[in-house]
Amino acid sequence: MTNFDPYSRLIFLDNEYHVSQSPNQHKVLNPANLNHEGTIALCSTQEVEQVISRAKEAQQKWKREDEKTRARILHQIASSIEDGDLSEVAKLMVLEEGKPYPEAIGELANCAPIFRYYAEMARDEGGLLPGTTQTGSFQFSKYFPYGVSAHIMPFNYPIIVMCWTVAASLAAGNACIVKPSEATSLCTLKFMEHFKILPSGLVNCVTGGAETGQALVESKNINAVAFTGSVEVGRSIAVSCARQMKPAIIEAGGSDPMIISQHAPLDVAVPGCVMSAFHLSGQICVSSERFFVHEAIYDEFVQRFVAMTKQLRIGPGLEESEIGPLVSESAREKVIRLIEEAVSNGATIECGGRIPLHLTQGWFYEPTILTGVTKDMAVMREESFGPVAAICKVGSFEEALDLANHTDFGLGASIFTSSMDEAFKAYNILEAGMVWVNNPLIDNDALPFGGWKMSGIGREMGRQGLDAFRQTKMGVIDTKPEIQDWWYPYSDDWFYSGKGRQV
Repeated sequence: MTNFDPYSRLIFLDNEYHVSQSPNQHKVLNPANLNHEGTIALCSTQEVEQVISRAKEAQQKWKREDEKTRARILHQIASSIEDGDLSEVAKLMVLEEGKPYPEAIGELANCAPIFRYYAEMARDEGGLLPGTTQTGSFQFSKYFPYGVSAHIMPFNYPIIVMCWTVAASLAAGNACIVKPSEATSLCTLKFMEHFKILPSGLVNCVTGGAETGQALVESKNINAVAFTGSVEVGRSIAVSCARQMKPAIIEAGGSDPMIISQHAPLDVAVPGCVMSAFHLSGQICVSSERFFVHEAIYDEFVQRFVAMTKQLRIGPGLEESEIGPLVSESAREKVIRLIEEAVSNGATIECGGRIPLHLTQGWFYEPTILTGVTKDMAVMREESFGPVAAICKVGSFEEALDLANHTDFGLGASIFTSSMDEAFKAYNILEAGMVWVNNPLIDNDALPFGGWKMSGIGREMGRQGLDAFRQTKMGVIDTKPEIQDWWYPYSDDWFYSGKGRQV
């Protein structure tokens, strides 16, 4: 048995930490100061297959457990999370990812409820008993697990997004293999300690990059895949899974619109927009990136939005700050590219637009507000995934809705308004999997999370999140065997009466 050591190239297998067999490794750097915080293994295809094999063995017993037993164990996981000291996991998350410590603790605090939700949801419905189509025939369907599911996770919410799909998969009777982002593997590995409550081998963790993830997706012994990440990678995984007739949940990000109606309560809308644009330095798949503000309140909104944004504190996540660094140099370079392109085409920087003068080490960037943007600018077409809010003035609510839908993405959309008519019209017209009115970014374990268009396929959370990890089997049982009148040979009466087969 090996104790957790962030520098030891660990994987989690059979409820224990093991040093990876792979000689290839990746240094984990702190995005705030570029310090070396740990080392992870880049697991090979051979090692991945060994882990899958162990998970497959464990799942053979787990799938035969009754739903009450599974629920009891999932509740024990939830209790372990609630009663445990999460500070070390949170600190590792800050050191790897850069998010402020309160946000790391907040993420972890929301993990236990999802295990409790799916513990009971899986017990609530085990199948379907419809009205029969034939007297004396018992006709029904039940749910069955797929087998072993792979969970390829993002860096921005490494633990809670994992829990969304792992809890559902376990509740359905599957075993799970987690492949965290290279940027947040250490906190994920540390969190694995809570899964030691499970029967050995049901939740495992392998580390690595694209090749490790591909080994999971391409394995014939992986039966379902959950992925959160970029559109490019999500499309590749979806194609691979389709080729294998393998179910997949793909959450591929977005470029979410925010509509500020002329009826918006600005005292609420301004702080709500600051949070939805710049929370986690804008590195949230449902961050508000494209703002459409009615001309009647445009000037006042921009002035107040800029003033509040300037008050945000920028710094390392273990200090008093709201805005931490971006996760990597390439992430910051993309933000800089989009801003420079917008400015060169006529946009104006109202605040930000630079690397903080006192934070030249690490991947910090000031929260930036752009005005004078047009729908054809790259910042309005691409997902910036950074602290950038691009504002467009509109002359009507209808224009705002039209521009909000002018995108290949469709994950979430938000609006601030005091008009119930506008609220319901926005919900019905906006082309997105989720719509928030006066309360952006909030989620609910019992409601499906996912997008339309290029933002993905399938859903996490809610009943749909559970159904993603289970398959149905129809059954027809006649307890009293009888010859049916539509079986061969057909009688003369059937040939000429026009009765045909009665089903």
